[in-house]
Amino acid sequence: MFNQRSSNQFVHLETKFEFLLQELQKIWDEVGVPDVERDTMILTIEQECMEVFRTKVDDAKKCKVLLQQAIASYEAELVDICSALGEQPPHFDQNASGSLKKKLETIIPQLEDMKMRKVERRDEFFVVLDQLQKISIQICRSTEDSLYKMVVEETDLSLKRLEELRRQLLEYQDEKRNRVNLVMDHLNILNSLCLVLGMDFKHTIHEIHPTLDDSEGEKDVTNNTVDSLANLIQRLRKVKIQRWQMLQNHASALLEMWNLMDTPIEQQTKFQNVTRHIAASESEITEPNMLSTDFLNHVEEEVSRLQQLKSSKLKEIFQKKRLELEEICRESHMVTETLSAMEYSNEALESGTVDPTCLLEQIELQITRAKEEALSRKEILEKFEKWLAACQEECWLEEYNRDDNRYNAGRGAHLTLKRAEKARALVNKIPGLVEALSSKTTAWEREKGLEFIYDGGRLLSMLTEYSTLRQEKEQEKQRQRDMKRFHGQVLAEQEVLYGSKRSPSRSGKKLPIEKCPWWALIRNQNFEKATPLVTLLRRELSESK
Repeated sequence: MFNQRSSNQFVHLETKFEFLLQELQKIWDEVGVPDVERDTMILTIEQECMEVFRTKVDDAKKCKVLLQQAIASYEAELVDICSALGEQPPHFDQNASGSLKKKLETIIPQLEDMKMRKVERRDEFFVVLDQLQKISIQICRSTEDSLYKMVVEETDLSLKRLEELRRQLLEYQDEKRNRVNLVMDHLNILNSLCLVLGMDFKHTIHEIHPTLDDSEGEKDVTNNTVDSLANLIQRLRKVKIQRWQMLQNHASALLEMWNLMDTPIEQQTKFQNVTRHIAASESEITEPNMLSTDFLNHVEEEVSRLQQLKSSKLKEIFQKKRLELEEICRESHMVTETLSAMEYSNEALESGTVDPTCLLEQIELQITRAKEEALSRKEILEKFEKWLAACQEECWLEEYNRDDNRYNAGRGAHLTLKRAEKARALVNKIPGLVEALSSKTTAWEREKGLEFIYDGGRLLSMLTEYSTLRQEKEQEKQRQRDMKRFHGQVLAEQEVLYGSKRSPSRSGKKLPIEKCPWWALIRNQNFEKATPLVTLLRRELSESK
């Protein structure tokens, strides 16, 4: 269609040229222009027409080249944009029919659309990069300069690269969120620590970073701030532990002195918030100002006051404990385990050369040991008391037997006879009592690895001495009976030879104390404290004198 229309135009143009040439020929004929001149003019006209055509053809060629160059440039730009956006460029068929202008009209909208998409994509990149840059500064993460260079130079604006940046942005946002949570946790911990320690929380965190004190604004979450908060928490926890230990010590001291001095409940109430935390751990101390310096100083002043009061009370308690120890030892007939006279003296306590608490602990330990030993000695002492009672009855019975008037009827004589019968029965048990007592005492000494001391003397020595003395006494009695029988035989023989004589009257004198079986105990034993048995012997000694 295009070629036919062009042919028609050329035919029409030729027709016009022929008409004009005929008209020119006609004029030349009328004018009488020679043929040579006519040929020259026609040649000139042909040359001018050819020049015009050649100019137009050159212009058309230039226009074609410009169109081709524009199309090629647009196609290359479109390919570059698609490559930058990570998309497949459109396919351009160089052999496809159609004018260059139509091709240009087709590619320009595509290029404009891709340019708009490129601008939008680049803006998206800048939005993500700006956020990355901002968050990276907050979390102290480095952002590559090549990212900005890539966007500015438009070398890689693909969706894949954008998604990578968005994922990186999400990671940074998560890290920032974690840092914010970590900072808030640190602030909460610091708030509780400052509350317990009596410190100004806002002033403390403001010194680390001013944004931390802002309740509504965004807080600084850089490494420096997070590390400073963590270090401050660690330092305050050490302070809390130290003060908690001081509080524990004060609480223990308060309870010890309250129990020691029987402090009324009314006076204890003021510091019960201290003593009730004596078994609490450091993390359980959360009350405001519980570990503040002012409160600890207040408690320390109370402890100092009680310690001054304690020193005077300890002297009284020490004297009571000393008397208690002496009473236990006296009742159990033990030698009192004492400290040196210097340690016991009030002058030593008042001068401070001896720690009353240490001395009280020592005497408490002595009391405990004395009670334990007294308990282990109880059975032996009971048997000893029975033996001692039997020995006293034996002494009474011997004195009774030496009385010549014991059978005389009188008021209360029957009671004396009954007692004598009981005394004889008890005296007959003495050997068994001595044997059982010796066996128990020996077993006790073997178990304890100690000698059983009774009022300063060894009990086994007393029992051995008693047994020896009793044997000697029995031998003496046997000898006296033999002598008496011998004298009886002599008197009987004299009566046969010379007649009966008046028997000498028996005197009511007591047996001399030197003859008493207990004299050997006093003579052979040097006791620090006299036992009831020795006291009885001494009384007999004084009566005999």
